[in-house]
Amino acid sequence: MGNLVWLASYPKSGSTWLRAFLHNYIRGSDRPYDINSLMDLSTGESGAARYRRHDPRPASEYSIADVQRMRPLVHRELTRAHSNLVFVKTHNASLLVEGVPLMTPEVTAGAIYIVRDPRDIAVSYSRHLGRSLDETIAFMADPEAATGGTDVKVYERLSSWSIHVHFWTRNPNPLLHVIRYGDMLAAPSETFAGVIRFLGQEPPADQLQRAIQFSAFDELQRQEQASGFIERPPEAIAPFFRSGRTGEWRDVLTPDQRTRIERDHAAIMGRFGYL
Repeated sequence: MGNLVWLASYPKSGSTWLRAFLHNYIRGSDRPYDINSLMDLSTGESGAARYRRHDPRPASEYSIADVQRMRPLVHRELTRAHSNLVFVKTHNASLLVEGVPLMTPEVTAGAIYIVRDPRDIAVSYSRHLGRSLDETIAFMADPEAATGGTDVKVYERLSSWSIHVHFWTRNPNPLLHVIRYGDMLAAPSETFAGVIRFLGQEPPADQLQRAIQFSAFDELQRQEQASGFIERPPEAIAPFFRSGRTGEWRDVLTPDQRTRIERDHAAIMGRFGYL
C-alpha cells in the first residue's frame, strides 16, 4: 500500500477548496493559509515538468501512450514528496488508458472524491474555460473528453461527468470517502470532520472550526482579489473563486440547456439527489 491520497473530482467541483481546508487544518496557523502556497502540502500529477524528467522533449510532443508510460513513474516519485500521506489533486477519471490506470493502485493509500451538481459545474466551468455554455455542456457529455497535451500540462482524461462520477464512486470501500459540494457549504462541520476522520484522526473542535473559517469561500475570494491566484488559467473570464454557491444554474441556464444536462446525466444525478 502506498501513501498517495487522491483529491479527486470533475473540474470545478471543490477540490481546491478542500486543499485550502487541509492546509489550514494541518498547519494550524493563527491566520488563513496563503492560497498561492497550496502546493506546500498537496501537489498535482499532471504538471509537464514532472514528465520531462523522463522524456526531455517539449511535453506537447508526447503521445497519449508516452504519457501513460511515464505516469506510473511520476506517481511513484510523488510518494517521496512527504514522509507520510501525500495529497495529490487529480481531475482524471478512474479509468484505464492505453492499458494503464490513470491512478496507480500500488502507490495509493486512498481517495477523497467530491461530487457537484453538473448544472452548477456547467456554469462555473464555462467561465473557467472561456467557452460558451453550450460548448461546455457538450464537453461534459463527451466520453472522450480530455484536457492537457500542452507544454505545461500532460494529457488528462476526464470522460463525461457521468462516467467520471460513476467509475470513481461505483465501488464503495474503506479507502474511498465521497462528499458532496453542497454539503461542504450547508454542513461544513460535519463534512470536513468526516474528511479528517477518514484520514485517521478525531478532529479537535477548535482546530476544525478555525480551519473551516480560514478556508471559507469568502476568504478564498478575498485572497484572490488581493493577490491573484497562480492556478487560475489565463483563458478564464472570471475569478477562480467566483461564486461558490449552489443552485446558480437556475439563474443562468436556459430551459433547453438544463434539459440537455439532465438528459445526459439523469442516472447519476438521481443517485446523488440532484433530480
